[in-house]
Amino acid sequence: MNESLPLTTFSDLGLAEPFLRAVEAEGYTDPTPIQSKVIPEILNGRDVLGIAQTGTGKTASFVLPLLHAIAGDKRRADKKSCRALILVPTRELAAQVADSVRTYGRFARVTSTVIVGGVKPGPQIRALSNGVDIVIATPGRLEDHLSGRAIRLDATEAVVLDEADQMLDLGFMPAVRRILGKLPRERQTVLLSATMPKQIRGLASDFLNRPAEISVAPTARPIERIDQSVMHMAKAAKRGALVDLLAGAEVERAIVFTRTKRGADRVSKHLLDAGLSAAAIHGDKSQGQRQQALKAFRNDRVRILVATDIAARGIDVDDVSHVINFELPNVPEAYVHRIGRTARAGKSGIAVSLCDPDERGLLRDIERLIGRAIGAEGDAPPAERRDRKPKRASEARSADPLSGDKPPRRRRRARNGKSSAKGQAVPQSRRFAKSGPESAGDGLSRMLGNIGSRSDAGASASTNT
Repeated sequence: MNESLPLTTFSDLGLAEPFLRAVEAEGYTDPTPIQSKVIPEILNGRDVLGIAQTGTGKTASFVLPLLHAIAGDKRRADKKSCRALILVPTRELAAQVADSVRTYGRFARVTSTVIVGGVKPGPQIRALSNGVDIVIATPGRLEDHLSGRAIRLDATEAVVLDEADQMLDLGFMPAVRRILGKLPRERQTVLLSATMPKQIRGLASDFLNRPAEISVAPTARPIERIDQSVMHMAKAAKRGALVDLLAGAEVERAIVFTRTKRGADRVSKHLLDAGLSAAAIHGDKSQGQRQQALKAFRNDRVRILVATDIAARGIDVDDVSHVINFELPNVPEAYVHRIGRTARAGKSGIAVSLCDPDERGLLRDIERLIGRAIGAEGDAPPAERRDRKPKRASEARSADPLSGDKPPRRRRRARNGKSSAKGQAVPQSRRFAKSGPESAGDGLSRMLGNIGSRSDAGASASTNT
């Protein structure tokens, strides 16, 4: 692509008339930077490795050229197969991508279906039986249908891995590799990610053929329109601070992030008890419950959505004025994804993080990643200050009942008055105390977060999508 001749309108990109009409109907005339670079490469048949932040329009960057290619070729998909496969990490993102396919494909004859967990498989099997042009799927449920022979991938012509770094975080990499192994060697592969850890780079090296590498912004740098700040306080002060923040008239619509599913439920209940309209969304909620909460949030019936990192990826709601980190994430890249829920569609936003003394190390990791210090308000009580990152999940447990975890147990006194020493028998309940992580992948994320290795068993992660 000639860098001296920028493609400034959608009509410059080479898309067919039905899709230009659909784009115009949505009120768009000029492509975003990621769209102007990715769409021509996909139309030319090249593999693409793209790095783009959330909220940059990357969904349309692959949906539009896929629709163009399929509509231009009148062949129908074989039975129990698809012509294009889009893999995403969560149900919410699958629904968002499917909505884009319907929106931009409204003036063309292109069929699509969504394959995700949390719903009955029967309707999905029936939708696949006659073949479909585009399948949008989460890895866990897709593997279920592959093992049940409800779908085959030997005739699939193109595959898109969207939010690849989140699939890594959720432990889907083994499943993704198995799925890619079932695709034809001659295919087009597009991999899009907000960050590029070593495992994603390795996946691209193994499955992409001389891809066009496209980056529209520095890796993992937050959108500049977001006003970021951190409030230092003791754990016990977080509840009151959260209510005070969300009760302000300037908060139009807010997303509050917690580390655990139980923590999300407890924070939501606390906000409801304080007279604020809130709903929780996480991996233990059914698909119907998650969709109901999102619908209420979009329609302003609920002003505050309390979410975990797993459930929040794919939430595409306009006019989110505030993102509040009730607890800092264990993986610094997750901070970028969290605050990306605000300042969408060219608007500004506010991100506030509540940081207790045990989270100081996590804050330093985030600041190192984004390349700047976050403006601070207040400080932790001197008696509680600890400038170190917890080495184990058990050390980071909060005494705050909203966090969903129990405080660390004290050393047990032996009958002779001495503490238990190393090598003495320890009761089984102490040796196997649960820390209540969001998913099986989160414990591994905490241990390996500094080197970006966050893989886990795909089967464990599939229960959350």
